[in-house]
Amino acid sequence: MIYYACDIPEDLTYDVERDVWIRFEGDTAVLGMTDIAQTRCGKITAISFRDIGKKVVQGKVLATVESAKWVGYTKGWLLRVRHTSLETERAHLVTGEAAVEKYKARIQELKINCLRCIE
Repeated sequence: MIYYACDIPEDLTYDVERDVWIRFEGDTAVLGMTDIAQTRCGKITAISFRDIGKKVVQGKVLATVESAKWVGYTKGWLLRVRHTSLETERAHLVTGEAAVEKYKARIQELKINCLRCIE
C-alpha cells in the first residue's frame, strides 16, 4: 500500500510506535526501519549495534541510527533477532489492513510525505 508516497507493505508486521517493520522467519525475526522512519530520519550518518549474542528485552535499544536530523533508529533490514517469548510480546504488533490504517493516521498526524527526489 502506498500512502502519501510512503510504502506500507501489508505482508509485514509492524511496531507502529517505534516505526519498525518485522518479518518473522521461523524462530527469528528480521527488523528494519519503516519508510516513514527513513523519511523522518533523512540521510543516515552512522549506525551502531548492540553486541551480537546479547539477550535483549522488548522495547530496549538494539541499534542507534544517527542522521543530520536526529538520533534514534523497507528494502533494507537492520537486525535479526531470535525470539523467545513471541506469543506474550506480540500484542501491540499489527499487520495488514490494521497496520495500514494506523500508519495512515500516523502519516497525517506527523505531516509526512515520503516522496523523495531521485538523483
